[in-house]
Formats: sequence, C-alpha cells, structure tokens
Amino acid sequence: MCLAIPGKITAITAQLDETFRVGKVSFGGIHKEVNLSMVPQAQIGDYVLVHVGVAISVVDEEEAKKTFEYIQQIGELAELNPNDR
Repeated sequence: MCLAIPGKITAITAQLDETFRVGKVSFGGIHKEVNLSMVPQAQIGDYVLVHVGVAISVVDEEEAKKTFEYIQQIGELAELNPNDR
C-alpha cells in the first residue's frame, strides 16, 4: 500500500533555485531526504505530506500529528525504517 506520510522539515540540504530544493524531513525521529520541488512555499519547521520521496503538500501541524498517529496504529511506519525489521 502506498501512503503519503506526514513529516516535519528539519533542514534544507540542497537548493538549485527557489523551486528545486531537497530537504531533510523527520517522520517521528526517522529522517529522510525529500524532494521539495512541489512545495516551493515550504520552510524549515513546516509539516509536509510525502509520497515516494516527494513532498506533495504542506499540512498544518495538528493534521500531520493526527495522521501520523493513525499510521503508527496500523503499523505502516515499519516500512520507513529497515532497522525495525
């Protein structure tokens, strides 16, 4: 199953211009590099929905935390961290 997972942008790690950026996103302590090109307005501290390594939208913190809790409950987060297997 493919899901968009909410995470918090903790750093912008590469930036070609205002649109083409890569950032580090935290998913409950698991950090991944994410393409931020589809959310040029996103800044450090913002929550984004990430699907297959690309942030597809900015979401508010409350919505992100609620969605993240649901995903944790159904056990889908194990796929993000291969060390948990």
